[in-house]
Amino acid sequence: MDRFGGLLMFFAGAAAVTAFAPFGYYPVIIGSLLLLFKQWSRDTPRQSLRHGFLFGLGFFGTGITWVFNSIHVFGHVPVAGALAVTLGLVVVLSLYPALLGYCLGRFCRAPSWPVLVSAFPAGWVFAEWLRSWLFTGFPWLNIANSQIDSPLAGYIPVLGVYGTGWLLALLPALLLAIVKNQRRLPSVALLVMVPLTGYLLDRVQWTTPRGEAIQVSLVQGNISQDDKWAPENLLNTFSRYTDLTFTSQVSDLTIWPETAIPAFHDQVNDGFIAYLETELAKTGASLLTGIPVLDRQRWEYYNAVITLGGEQAFYYKQHLVPYGEYLPMRWLIGHALDALAVPNADFSSGTDTQPLLQAAGYPVATTICYEVVFGEQIIKALPEAAMLVNVSNDAWFGDSLAPHQHLEMARMRAKETGRPMLRATNTGISAIIDHDGRIVQQSPQFEIAVVTGPVIPMQGATPYVRMGNVPIVVLSVVCLLLCGFACRKRVSDLPGERGA
Repeated sequence: MDRFGGLLMFFAGAAAVTAFAPFGYYPVIIGSLLLLFKQWSRDTPRQSLRHGFLFGLGFFGTGITWVFNSIHVFGHVPVAGALAVTLGLVVVLSLYPALLGYCLGRFCRAPSWPVLVSAFPAGWVFAEWLRSWLFTGFPWLNIANSQIDSPLAGYIPVLGVYGTGWLLALLPALLLAIVKNQRRLPSVALLVMVPLTGYLLDRVQWTTPRGEAIQVSLVQGNISQDDKWAPENLLNTFSRYTDLTFTSQVSDLTIWPETAIPAFHDQVNDGFIAYLETELAKTGASLLTGIPVLDRQRWEYYNAVITLGGEQAFYYKQHLVPYGEYLPMRWLIGHALDALAVPNADFSSGTDTQPLLQAAGYPVATTICYEVVFGEQIIKALPEAAMLVNVSNDAWFGDSLAPHQHLEMARMRAKETGRPMLRATNTGISAIIDHDGRIVQQSPQFEIAVVTGPVIPMQGATPYVRMGNVPIVVLSVVCLLLCGFACRKRVSDLPGERGA
């Protein structure tokens, strides 16, 4: 019986991935968590550990299969090495629900109604929050990301990704309480109130326009990863981007993707950059583009964005991708991982005190690729920033789930902050996202494209921008401690436990 329970947990985890983009079957996550919570509610601690781990294997093993694609196909790492890294990552991520299950089984045995509807959601969200910062963090597949188009979306600018995830995890806990015949009336009432309140909150406008709409163009060069860094293709790359930008009416703000200029800034500053400045000066337009920067004095290089068409300024990427842009603990492991041939493994990180870039007369909060998944990083630039900009090179992901999941998280950041998100990628999906997290326009994948449209800069602050993640993390910890204490006291008060 336990064997079949394990298989059920694995497939429940795998099914949960369909709640996220590109599928968007957002109710599925509730069913998957209901099965997991039901299993945990009757498990021993050891069984909870096993079932949580199997759920994680199904969830992450299905949801982040693109990691192998990125490492092997585009990173040119041998199959064995890429498979080892991918499986290792899936196993590590699966430990979070596994350890959560063990702790719930150990400290919250035979949960009563208050414990069930507080400890289970609090534990899940606290585990997600830990996953977002331990070992530099990997908040991919946070469950609230799947709710950007659901009735719970109204909570996103109020509570952020973790608060919304708390309420989402509450729903299967309430359903389980109904199934277990525990306080059915309050459970049904809450089950109705949570999505209804979210629906009503979604009608509230937390931010207001800061000025008139500006015209924005996102240029998608669609240059393959194999050709991108080849020196013989450099001039063709320059021609493609300039033709797409200057052959028609120039927008107020044009954005090129991550490392759209595949050469160090000092190598092209007197030539190509100077040409761009001249062309932009004719119309007074602004251009943001990804470009690598090499500090030849310290011999450090950065994944950067430069703003042109005014005073030049740089944003240096802060949150680097481990084993993609740098090697963690290089001092300890030396060159042992060089055999994996990981490209770009020695970027330096920018500071978290960088001033905001100015573009088209407005301050913008800039992120590069992976950084857009970290909401707490973006809100540091608010409420000063009027727009969010994310440049990325999703060619690393190929034709996988990742570009769709990445776009979904960019939509979450727009919804959390009440700011439009302008997302320019090399191979798609490039998109103009409004301040409510809705896609206004987007490009097809793997095609040369220019996404153009009006964007309204915004001002003000959502409740999430003001409070951040601290309240929900503190609430989760308090709930877990109180529930653990209550369960321990209840067990010790049982006749068979007294005097043991």
